[in-house]
Amino acid sequence: MADRIHGVAVDAGSGLEATIRSARGTAARADDLLTFKRAVLETLAPDASTILLDAYSGPALLGCYPQGCAPMLAFEADVYHISDADRITVLPDNLTVAQYPELGVKLLKFFMYYAPDDDPELNARKEMLVADIGQRCKDAGIQYLMEPLVYHPEIAAGTAAYAAIKPDLVRRATAVFAAPRFQVDVLKVEIPVDLNYVAGFGADVMSRAAALDAFRAAAASANGVRLVYLSAGVAFDWFEASLNLAVEAGVTFDGFMCGRAIWSDGVALFGAGGEPALRDWLAHTGRARLHRLIAALD
Repeated sequence: MADRIHGVAVDAGSGLEATIRSARGTAARADDLLTFKRAVLETLAPDASTILLDAYSGPALLGCYPQGCAPMLAFEADVYHISDADRITVLPDNLTVAQYPELGVKLLKFFMYYAPDDDPELNARKEMLVADIGQRCKDAGIQYLMEPLVYHPEIAAGTAAYAAIKPDLVRRATAVFAAPRFQVDVLKVEIPVDLNYVAGFGADVMSRAAALDAFRAAAASANGVRLVYLSAGVAFDWFEASLNLAVEAGVTFDGFMCGRAIWSDGVALFGAGGEPALRDWLAHTGRARLHRLIAALD
C-alpha cells in the first residue's frame, strides 16, 4: 500500500442502489449501480492511490483500474446489512479471502460495528471474527484494512450526549483493534469529534483545543498501526475541515478513505442527466474535491 493513502470508497450496496433508482425514476436500469461505480472508478482512480469497491460489483470492475491505483475490495455481504440487532457483519457468499490474490487484489477492507461499552460476550464474538479475518489475510499474503464503526448501545449518534462520549469511544475502539492479535495493517477510523458540537463549526459544546486533544488521544491509541480517516457520510467541506484539524493536532496518520463526501452529489445528476452528466460532474467537481483532500494532508 502506498505511503500516503488517497482513497475513494464506493463500496455502498443496497442503500446506494435504492437512492440511484429513486433519482433515475422511469429511466432506471438494472445495471445503474454498476454504471455509477464504473464512472466513479474510471474518473477518480487516476488521482487516487486506491479505490474501494464492494465484494459483488468489484470483481466485474477490476479491469477498469489504471496503473498506479491499487484495487481494494470489501469483505462484506452488504455494508447496509448486518446479521441482527447485535450488529455483526455478514460475510460475502461469493468470495473467500483466499480468492483475493487470485483476482489480483492485495487489499481487503472489513468493517465491524463496535461499542466498547456493549456486552463483553458480544464484543468477544466480534473480536474473534475480526481476528479470524486478519489471520486469513496473513495466510493469503494480502493487506488488511479494518474499519471499526463505533456506537453506544443506549445513546443515539448525532446527539449532544453522544458527541460528548464519541472521542472516548473512538479512542477505545482504536486501541482494541490495534492489538497485534488482529493483524491489522491499516485502521480506517472515524473522526473522533462531531463538528456539529465543536466551537467554530457548530454548537459551542466542545472547544477547538479539546477537539485537537481528542484527535491526539485517539491517534495515539493506534500504537503505531497505520491510520486513515473515513468520511462517514459528512458533507465534503466538513470532512476537509476534519483532516485539517488532524493536521493541526499534529497526529500521525497516513491519509483518508472518502466516499459519499466526494461523490454523493453526483447521484442527483446521474438521475437527471444520465451517465454523461455524472461523468462530467466527476471530472470537474469530484476530481477537484479529491485534490483538495490530498492537499489537506500537506
